[in-house]
Amino acid sequence: MMTRSKESKHIMEYIKVTNENIEKEHICCAISNSNDIQVSSKKAWLSERFEDGLVFLKSAERGKCFIEYIPAENAWNPISADGYMYIDCLWVAGSFKGHGYSSDLLNACIEDSKNKGKKGLCILAAAKKKPFLADPKFLKYKGFRVCDEADNGIQLWCLFFGEKTSLPKFKEGAKHPHIDEIGYVLYYTNQCPFNAKYVPVVEEVAKEKGVQFKAIHLQSKEQAQSAPTPITTYALFYNGKYLTNEQMNDKRFLKLLEK
Repeated sequence: MMTRSKESKHIMEYIKVTNENIEKEHICCAISNSNDIQVSSKKAWLSERFEDGLVFLKSAERGKCFIEYIPAENAWNPISADGYMYIDCLWVAGSFKGHGYSSDLLNACIEDSKNKGKKGLCILAAAKKKPFLADPKFLKYKGFRVCDEADNGIQLWCLFFGEKTSLPKFKEGAKHPHIDEIGYVLYYTNQCPFNAKYVPVVEEVAKEKGVQFKAIHLQSKEQAQSAPTPITTYALFYNGKYLTNEQMNDKRFLKLLEK
């Protein structure tokens, strides 16, 4: 697939990753050696999702420029959005920014979703830009609107293709994220490749510091769809209260412990 962005004279080629080419293709959000745990965990997760209708479209050039989406019924998030397409991630960064590639990728998703008879799209964001979430300004510019909001500020944004017959929404438990556990509790999936490397690192730091820390690895769609948080790729709680969706490494976690 080749396209020329309205905002750029550069022709970008995009590649759809499938089980047939996934071993040879780089995964944009985890660019490193194919034997790296981050790459292998992400590729394994993707391979198991393709049969559920997941699409991973990326730039042919190496870099962070891709979109990942899946029918909402199969999304690893606690949402009720039958008939919609859910965007797991739309990421364009570094030298790829400012050329219209985000629009390219979103337009490809819209066209594909319409061809598949979907009612519209949905994606997670917040009122103000947060790490690892979509940019609300970009979404608003593209015609998305907020359909639901959880107590922790995570919002479900939607783009409708036609009549608004039903509004996507968070499931009740996710809309009011709270757990009855003491200490740090992390819910995560392998959708984000960084987790495979850094969750064990944070677990080790917690052990060394004598801090109560429990990591809950969501390993199925059913587990993710019943999670007590609107975002499942990474959701950290402390004494029952939701803290953040930003991935921790050893330095970030140590800084958090100092607060």
